[in-house]
Amino acid sequence: MNIQLVPLHYVYLAFIVLIIAVMIRRRDTTIICVAGIMTIGLLATETLSGSVAGVFNSFIYATKELLSTIFIISIIVAMSRVLIRTGINEVMVAPLTRFIRTPQAAYWGIGLFMMVVSLFFWPSPAVALVGAVLLPVAVRVGLPPIGAAIAMNLFGHGIALSGDYIIQGAPKLTADAAGLPVTSVMTASVPLVLVMGAVSTLTAFWMICNEMKLTRGLKQDFGYMKQPESHTDQASPSQVQTMPLRLRKAFALIITLLFALDVVLMFVLNLQGGDATALIGGTAVSILIVVSLVAHRYNGSEETTQYLIEGFQFGFKVFGPVIPIAAFFYLGDSAITQLFANPLPEGSHGIVNDLGVALAGLVPLNGTVGAIMMTVTGAVTGMDGSGFSGISLVGSIAAMFAGSTESAPTLTALGQVAAIWVGGGTLIPWALIPAAAICGVNPFELARRNLKPVMLGLAVTTIVAIFLI
Repeated sequence: MNIQLVPLHYVYLAFIVLIIAVMIRRRDTTIICVAGIMTIGLLATETLSGSVAGVFNSFIYATKELLSTIFIISIIVAMSRVLIRTGINEVMVAPLTRFIRTPQAAYWGIGLFMMVVSLFFWPSPAVALVGAVLLPVAVRVGLPPIGAAIAMNLFGHGIALSGDYIIQGAPKLTADAAGLPVTSVMTASVPLVLVMGAVSTLTAFWMICNEMKLTRGLKQDFGYMKQPESHTDQASPSQVQTMPLRLRKAFALIITLLFALDVVLMFVLNLQGGDATALIGGTAVSILIVVSLVAHRYNGSEETTQYLIEGFQFGFKVFGPVIPIAAFFYLGDSAITQLFANPLPEGSHGIVNDLGVALAGLVPLNGTVGAIMMTVTGAVTGMDGSGFSGISLVGSIAAMFAGSTESAPTLTALGQVAAIWVGGGTLIPWALIPAAAICGVNPFELARRNLKPVMLGLAVTTIVAIFLI
C-alpha cells in the first residue's frame, strides 16, 4: 500500500507536533491552529484569498460537525438549572446516596454505569443520562467533577467503545478491512480491552485519590469550570421555592421514569448514536418546559426561554476555544476535500490516514515491531477526533503486518483499541467535550488528566499483544 506524500502532509505533521508541544506546556493553541489552517489553505489553493477564506469555512465545517453535541449539552444544562432551582434535583439524587457514599464508590459507580449504557447505545447519549442522574450524587460525596468526567471517558469512550461488543460497529469496520470474520476480531480484542481498561482506570483512580489527599479547593485545582449563574438566582425565591415537597417528589419520579423509558425505547427501536441523543434531548426539553411552567406559573414561558438562553450560552462558551482546534484537525480527514477542492494525490485516504500508512511502511514486518506500529498507527489515525474514521485503514495495515506473524485478529484488534481510545473521546479535547461540558470541567485539562493513564494503558496493552502474537 503505497501513498505518495506531498508537502501538505509534511506541513500538517509539523503543525501537529507544534500543537502537541504547546499543549504540553499548557498554553493555548488557537492561534497555531488558525496559522495551520491558513498554511494548508495556501498550499492547497495557491492563493492568499483562498487561504484566508479557508479559515472561516473550516470554522463553519467544524461547527456543523459539533452542532448536535453543542445542542445536547446546552439542553441538558438548561434542564439541570431548573431542576436545581426548584429542588427536584435534590429529591432525585437522594435515593442514590444510600449506595454511593464515598468518592471511591462514586468513581466506580459512574464508570460502570457509563460502560453498561455505552455498550448498548454508544457513549454520546450515555453521557447525558449518566451526567444528569449521577453527577450530583458524586459531587455531593466528595468526588471532584473532573473525576466524574474521567470515569465517563475511560469507561464509556474507552472500554465500551473500543470493544463495541453489542452494536459491533468498530469490529465490523476493522474486520472487513482486514478480510477477517468479525467474531475473530472481537474474540482477539477481549484480553486487550480488559488490560487497557484495567490499567487506565486503576491508574486514573490512583491519581485522583492521591490528589484528593494533597489538594484543597478541589473544584478549582481539578479544572472545574463554573457554569453560568442562573438568572433565577437573582429572582424572588417565592417564584420557585414554594413548590411542595410532594410535587417535587412527583416530578422526580416522573423524570426518572421518562429517562428510563428513553433507555427502553432505544433498546426496542434500536436507536444508537445521533438518534438516541435526539431522543434524550427532546425528553430534556419537554421536562424543562413542564417544570418551568409549574414552577414559575404565569412567567413560565418567559422563564423557559431564559433557561434555554443560559444553556446555549454555556454550550457555546465551552465550545468557543474548541472549534478552531477541531477545524484544523478535521482538515486531516474529509474536510480538506470539501473546503479546498481535493488537493491530495489520487488514492489518498486523507492526510492523517496517509501519514499512518507511510509510518507503517517504514518498518520491517515482524510480530513485535508490528504490534508497536499498530498501536502507533491506530493512535495517529485517531487524532482526527473520531476514532472510527481510520479504523478501516488500521484493519488493512494489520493484514499487511500479519503476513509474517499470522496473528491478524490480534493486530487488528490492537489497532482498533488504540485508534478508539485516542480518538473516540479520551485524549482529543473536542472528542471528550460531552463529558467535560456535562461535568463542568475544562476539556483541555481533562485531556491532560487522561493522558498518563491512557498512554500507560496503551504501552501495557501493546506488550500483552506482543506475547499473544
